[in-house]
Amino acid sequence: MDAAPIPSEMPSPAAPPLRIAHLINVFVPNKGSEFEWVLPITVASMLRAQAQASQVEVQLLTAQYVHDHAALPAGFTRTADLTRNVREVYGDTSLPPLPIFADILQRLYDGTDAEWLIYTNADIALQPHFYTAVAGMIAQGHDAFIINRRRIAGHYRSIDQLPEMYAQKGKPHPGFDCFVFHRDLFPKFVLDTVCIGIPFIEILMGQNLFCHASNFKLFEDEFLTFHIGEEIFKPRHPYLLQQNRGAFRRAVEVLWPQLESRKFPYGDRWIIARLWKWGMHPCIPIRLCLRLEWRRIWG
Repeated sequence: MDAAPIPSEMPSPAAPPLRIAHLINVFVPNKGSEFEWVLPITVASMLRAQAQASQVEVQLLTAQYVHDHAALPAGFTRTADLTRNVREVYGDTSLPPLPIFADILQRLYDGTDAEWLIYTNADIALQPHFYTAVAGMIAQGHDAFIINRRRIAGHYRSIDQLPEMYAQKGKPHPGFDCFVFHRDLFPKFVLDTVCIGIPFIEILMGQNLFCHASNFKLFEDEFLTFHIGEEIFKPRHPYLLQQNRGAFRRAVEVLWPQLESRKFPYGDRWIIARLWKWGMHPCIPIRLCLRLEWRRIWG
């Protein structure tokens, strides 16, 4: 009997699926806090988006303190417990016990070997097609990007209302609260002691991505994430705001040799147009931009 013919070309093996790990900070909300209803909605939206993800493998992670284990949701993987907060960092037990952002991102990096990492604030919910859209953005060649949220009406209180929330177009929001980046970038980040829940996370994380990414993009109007409530700014703890500002400035001085204004969003526009956009944007500090523009023009 003649041997079966050997095919001239063997089929190539299927490419492994894109692997994404997404972490949020989970905690037991204070009684009466908006997070009593916001956090369950965020968690449910992430689980639904994971279930509907196409051509991508999604791992959901939590960062938490040991006393917050009761709040850990099913379907999420717990990373190593956080061990410090701003009280230890600043030696003041009267401060709200907010985590240090660098500690949270370290848990994300250490808690997975996925090549793509996502951090979002705990009050940011996802559209069902979020992870599929993220996979498409990665396929465009971006190694880091930020996705701006939409602001929807603040009367929603229940997971059962998610279909209504998905249907809301909402209003745009200029702030940064959804960060997607390749894991190879994380060891380069300079985050100092900025804490979460207070401004300057978004500004500092933005600068790290602008600085270290080879092909960064800001997605400003994608309808992929949303926040319950249309406010833009909330009252913040004045002392921690001051401390975060100082931590941001220290981090920027470390990053300074590598920062380039041409890598910022709008950095390729005509000088007057880009200065206008930077000056109007709450997450792009105009003084830093002016320093970088001076170096860009005059060397």
